[in-house]
Amino acid sequence: MLLGIAALSVLLLLIMITKFKVNPFVTLMIVCVFMGVAAGMPFNKIADSIQAGMGNTLGFIALVLGLGTMLGKMLEESGGAERVAKTLISAFGEKKVHWAMMIVAFIVGIPVFFQVGLVLLIPLVFTIAKETGISLLKVGLPLVAGLSVVHGLVPPHPAAMAAVDIFKADIGKTIVYSIIVGLPTACISGPMFATFISKRMPTLAVPDVFANQVKAGRKDEEMPSFGITVLTILMPVILMLLGTFADLTMNKTSFLFGLFKFVGNPFMSLLLALLFAFITFGFARNFKMEQISKFCDQSLPAMAGILMVIGAGGAFNKVLLDSGVGTEIAKAAGSLNLNPIVLGWLIAAMIRVATGSATVSMMAAAGIVAPMIPNFPGVSRELLVLAVGSGSLVASHVNDAGFWIVKEYFGMTVPQTLKTWTVLETILSVSALVFIMLLAQVV
Repeated sequence: MLLGIAALSVLLLLIMITKFKVNPFVTLMIVCVFMGVAAGMPFNKIADSIQAGMGNTLGFIALVLGLGTMLGKMLEESGGAERVAKTLISAFGEKKVHWAMMIVAFIVGIPVFFQVGLVLLIPLVFTIAKETGISLLKVGLPLVAGLSVVHGLVPPHPAAMAAVDIFKADIGKTIVYSIIVGLPTACISGPMFATFISKRMPTLAVPDVFANQVKAGRKDEEMPSFGITVLTILMPVILMLLGTFADLTMNKTSFLFGLFKFVGNPFMSLLLALLFAFITFGFARNFKMEQISKFCDQSLPAMAGILMVIGAGGAFNKVLLDSGVGTEIAKAAGSLNLNPIVLGWLIAAMIRVATGSATVSMMAAAGIVAPMIPNFPGVSRELLVLAVGSGSLVASHVNDAGFWIVKEYFGMTVPQTLKTWTVLETILSVSALVFIMLLAQVV
């Protein structure tokens, strides 16, 4: 019954947005209420779930998008985005620049959240698309593929780290295996799929809300050096790595541990990186503080609509979870007699499709499969981590905040996002499972 209600809610959402053109935020709010009432939740609980889901989602994403967008604006106004774009185009050539974006995303994404990596690197995508005339999809999809792969598979991402702990896996082996599986997976779901789908979709230009912020045609001396640009882009990555380094090697009562964890927090690392960018992209480029403040102000209005939709997606996610849909899926999948790697992937995939949360689906699947490990003494615990991680990425759709982030940044309609981002995530998830099963034959 609950699974049918969840499916009906998603269908209602799609019809309202695509056929009747209802505003996505309003639609998500309506569907949240419908889902809660149909599932038999008390009215006050529905309202609490909506508020909690929106608050929890925006509590993280609003800060990340706000600081990340300001950093991206500084990158663009200083000419840093154009410098990196021209360097990548020169090194790889226009025909292979989408491969460069996947590699950059894979590296940058290892220590940072998906949303952080996206707001840091999206100015490069916009600039390359404008410089070359290549479809935004061909350049941008490899970026989100690289970020998504490492988000789901590679520690130190929180869900992957939690799964390592639940399965009692070796973190070193997990990282090595995740890179072995992740790189070919990112290649297939990123540059290869982007080349295929971009020929079959309308050529997307930079969305109007961002287009006037993207400048091109600067002289060489008008741009920062490639080295200082890359250092500034990687500053939040470096700071977050310090937090990870502290977790793995330091005494948790020491001063340095507290300091490294502080600067390694995603919010603090972005704030410190933004202040660093004020120097490298601001003062060093002869901008006054008044101009830098103006750039920051100009970057925020475009975020308002995006944040509302993302928050509503988080509210829908929370209502689905509180209605018990995830629990019902876990019970149904747990009764199946399957290879534990396939079972872990399947449970995570089913919960992901129903609830939209990669983290929740990964954690739930790990908790269900872990007690079964003694029945399968030969199975690799590290590969089980990767299995639930890859399953948690499948078929991102309208109940996932990531779906709406990609839709808004790429300026796509809901059907276009389903044909590109949702398909990409599914290819990514299934490809990863295939590589995990192949790796299981030799480890």
